[in-house]
Amino acid sequence: MITDPIADYLTRVRNAIGAKHRVVEVPASNIKKEITKVLFDKGYIQNYKFEETSNNQGKIKIALKYNPMNKKSAIVSLERVSKPGLRKYSGAGNIPRVINGLGVAIVSTSQGIMTDKEANKLNIGGEVLCYVY
Repeated sequence: MITDPIADYLTRVRNAIGAKHRVVEVPASNIKKEITKVLFDKGYIQNYKFEETSNNQGKIKIALKYNPMNKKSAIVSLERVSKPGLRKYSGAGNIPRVINGLGVAIVSTSQGIMTDKEANKLNIGGEVLCYVY
């Protein structure tokens, strides 16, 4: 049993990048689907596809993005912030900036999962899930 499915998701993506894989498969959940959509919208992954499986959980296939010239990944770092043992919440004005605005903090708010910039624009806070840059 996995106690932190978001950390498992981030670790699978991190390991696939380290092994230079093109595609990584992750067990699906609603929060992982939303995080995947945010990563795609911000250009950190090339594509994704949600597939149904026989156990009704489903899986997410993520096509990772690499620079064709030097084979470097678009994702340099994936860092889990809020953990099950220590949740990290930020108010509307206190959401942290990642690398002075170059990276993205993914935040779970009452309006759904979004980036730190979108949360600041809507003036809402929430749980800071992870940093991506």
